[in-house]
Amino acid sequence: MRIMVADGDELTRRELHTLLSKEGYDVDLISDGITAIKYFRRYEYHLVILDLLLPELDGKSVILQLRKISDTPFIVLSAIQDENTIVKAFELGAEDYIRKPYYPRELLARVKVILQRRGTDRELPRRNLSFEGLYIDTSSRKVFVEDRIVNLTPKEYDLLVLLASSPNQAFSREMLLDEIWGPDYYGTDRTVDTHIKTLRDALRPRHQYIATVRGFGYKFDEFYYY
Repeated sequence: MRIMVADGDELTRRELHTLLSKEGYDVDLISDGITAIKYFRRYEYHLVILDLLLPELDGKSVILQLRKISDTPFIVLSAIQDENTIVKAFELGAEDYIRKPYYPRELLARVKVILQRRGTDRELPRRNLSFEGLYIDTSSRKVFVEDRIVNLTPKEYDLLVLLASSPNQAFSREMLLDEIWGPDYYGTDRTVDTHIKTLRDALRPRHQYIATVRGFGYKFDEFYYY
C-alpha cells in the first residue's frame, strides 16, 4: 500500500519513511504543499499523512484540494496544540490528528486502524480530477468547465481523462491511438488531431489545458493559467 508523507521537516520525513517502510508500506516523501498536490493528482494513495505548517502551500489548503479530487483518508501530524485548529482539521475530514512529538508505535497503530476501517487493503478510493475551472467526475463521466457541464463524446472524454490523469506528461499521437482506440485500430495521427480539436472546442475557455508538444503529440498542462 502507498502512503504520502508531506512534512516540511526533513528529520520527520526520514523518521516516518523508516517507520512506515519497515511495515511494508511504499512511502513518498513530500516537502511542500504544492508538490503534495502535484503528486496526489499523478499517483494513487491509500493514505496521506501531512503537517499543517507546510511550505509553499499550507496544509489546510492542501486538504481542501485533496478533498476535491478524492476521499482518500488523511492524518494530520502537527505540533499545533490549539483546540480550534484540531477541531477544524476534523471538520475538513481528517481521520485522525496526531500531535508532535509523536510516539512511533502509536502512529503505526493509528495508521493500521484507519486502513483497515476504510477497507483499502485491496482497493484504492475512487479519484475525481479537479483543476482551476475544470472538474472531472469519473464516477458519472461528467465534465464541468467553470461550473458548466460540457458534453463530450466517449472518445473525447477518454482522451481528457488519460491526459489529465498524468499532468505534464507528454503523450505521442501513437500512444494516444493505442490507449484510446486500441492496438488493432488502423487509423492515422489525423484521428487524434481531430478529436483533440473538438475536445479543445468543448473545454473553452479552459481549452489551453490541452497543450501541443511540437513534433510529438499532446499533454495536459495543469499550470497554464499561472
